[in-house]
Amino acid sequence: MRAVTVLGLGTMGLGMANRLLAAGHPLTVWNRSIARAREMEGAAARLADTPRSAVAGADVVISMVADDAASRGVWLGEEGALAGVREGAVLVESSTVSPDWIGELAEHARARGCHLVDAPVTGSRVQAQNGELRFLAGGDAEVIESVRDVLLVMGSEVTRLGPTGSGAFVKLVNNFVCGVQLVALAEAVALIEASGLDRELALGVLLDGAPGSPLVKVVAARMSAHDYEVNFRLDLMAKDLAYASDVARRYALELQTAQAAIRRFRAASQAGLGDRDMAAVVEPLRAASSA
Repeated sequence: MRAVTVLGLGTMGLGMANRLLAAGHPLTVWNRSIARAREMEGAAARLADTPRSAVAGADVVISMVADDAASRGVWLGEEGALAGVREGAVLVESSTVSPDWIGELAEHARARGCHLVDAPVTGSRVQAQNGELRFLAGGDAEVIESVRDVLLVMGSEVTRLGPTGSGAFVKLVNNFVCGVQLVALAEAVALIEASGLDRELALGVLLDGAPGSPLVKVVAARMSAHDYEVNFRLDLMAKDLAYASDVARRYALELQTAQAAIRRFRAASQAGLGDRDMAAVVEPLRAASSA
């Protein structure tokens, strides 16, 4: 069993790390918050105090952090993972980050004699816990194949989408569509509630009809129950929509629906909901309609 390091034990990283441990991989973990990392210590994972020390001896290094800045901090610098990783290791960036940063990171990896795969995932907390993530991979086909068995411990599918950066690109497109759907649903829920109609009957029409995507069905239940335990953090969706908009501008495209969705998510963040589940985007709309 190859030695694996997981950098970042947030909503997703913790579930992924637990799956690797259960499969028998020798595992080292690092997290910015030491308290969160200690949850893994009792589960036979080695706990490291820096990314650099975490990757010593690792065959595969997986990063799952919040954004470009967090990823840069994990990989670069004196205590970054690239300062300590062995030559020939495979680096897997599973965070949702920009294709630009992936391109830069790939250059750093090559200079260190390592291989980079950008492999963000679809799915959220439950899928991470159950090993049902779908990896959207970019990079050399042989390198991706060499870590497929490790990725499939954490997921149900690995799809190579093209060269380095392809996984990051498609993940942003995926989250753009999800974010717009989510805001449309939030506005619909607020409108139904403001009308005084029976919410569950009206939502049933939507969920059983054409609008009833898997995402809409799951998030509608959370909105109805006011259940905002984090499956996907609200402020991360705002970040992903902003990254997608930036990428689109390079192709002379303006994602107007993404801009509208960003405004809704940022309003929710300003209302103190940024660290709650993305379904909480409905709450400022509810408050406005009842004012």
